[in-house]
Amino acid sequence: MTETNASVFDMAMEQFEAAADLLQLDDDVRNKIKYPERCLIVSVPVRLDDGRIQRFEGYRVQHSTARGPAKGGLRYHPRVNLDEVKALATWMTWKSAIVGIPFGGGKGGVCCNPKSMSSGELERLTRRFTTEILPFIGPEKDIPAPDAYTNPQVMAWIMDTYSMNKGYCVPGVVTGKPLELGGSMGRIEATGRGVFFTIGCAAEHLKLKLDSLQVCVQGFGNAGSVVARLLDEAGAKVIAVSDSQGCVYNGNGLPPGKLIDYKNRTGSVSGFPESEPMPAEDLLHCPCDVLIPAALEDAITEDNAAGIRARIVAEAANGPTTPAADRILQAKEVFLIPDVLCNAGGVTVSYLEWVQSIQQLFWEEADVFKRLQNIMRQSFKTVLDISVDRKVPMRTAAGMVGIERVARATRLRGLYP
Repeated sequence: MTETNASVFDMAMEQFEAAADLLQLDDDVRNKIKYPERCLIVSVPVRLDDGRIQRFEGYRVQHSTARGPAKGGLRYHPRVNLDEVKALATWMTWKSAIVGIPFGGGKGGVCCNPKSMSSGELERLTRRFTTEILPFIGPEKDIPAPDAYTNPQVMAWIMDTYSMNKGYCVPGVVTGKPLELGGSMGRIEATGRGVFFTIGCAAEHLKLKLDSLQVCVQGFGNAGSVVARLLDEAGAKVIAVSDSQGCVYNGNGLPPGKLIDYKNRTGSVSGFPESEPMPAEDLLHCPCDVLIPAALEDAITEDNAAGIRARIVAEAANGPTTPAADRILQAKEVFLIPDVLCNAGGVTVSYLEWVQSIQQLFWEEADVFKRLQNIMRQSFKTVLDISVDRKVPMRTAAGMVGIERVARATRLRGLYP
């Protein structure tokens, strides 16, 4: 299958097969853990503010529950479809296993344009979607979290809808909740902070100093903005940033704090005073030490990978690099931190939040960040050791870690009935 007609789920399956072959995984286990356990498609009718009823389509996929409840984000985006959600759920399975937390992989979404919807419409959409998937979610079954264009408020609506149906408060049904409803300190910036920790590990491995790095960030949402700010605080220079509306550049360094404030006021980084505009497609080819794709899937393809001039590519987004592009970057000796490791900070702190919600015992932010740092650094070392010992790319090594752990759990559990 060519890259042109391959789907994002095909990409996930190709990555799986590469790692499974190196593990010499037997067909019985391979076929059991490769595919999603269940895929749910629901119709979501919503009354709009003008009185009309519009139907949306929603999805929830549980790829694996071999190691624990399904865990994964919920996104609202016009591009959401079943194929994408299946791929994202698959990556969540390996991601949870790589960082050693007792979750499986899940993902969900609604195909909609949240930017054109009012707060009331989004609330009614969320509550109706939650009602449709109610039998499939729960603290012991499947735990949604924020993803693209969803946030703590959306998680609060899901928690409330679920709790009202149960007849009592169930804070553990979602993570990424507001602090007032049992959310965890540090959860909002967990993904970006995890990316920051893995970049630090990669720089250490490559004998680079953080305070000498030049950084480009594609996608200035939650993850991209947080990692940009943290790298800036560590002395690195963020020289280019893009979002869905535009791209800005300053060779002397952009101030992420001011850029975040500017985007919060205007809705985009475009037009930031301390910068010059740059074509968005040029950001990927900008000379830098670290390139952080933090937007959506398929950002780096065989058509643009050859022009990448970064020493490190840190995948803050899910699935930003196609298999063909992977091979090009490997030939160029670019050090790639794969998504299932790089952006695992989100699911790691989601796990910490879930534990806190169940126990009703909460940690300070410094405790959460320390636990996150320890987990990310140890996970990076585990993947790097396999990459070096087996002479395989970091993505394959990460897949081997995650798949082997899920396979082991599957063998131990056996087959029912």
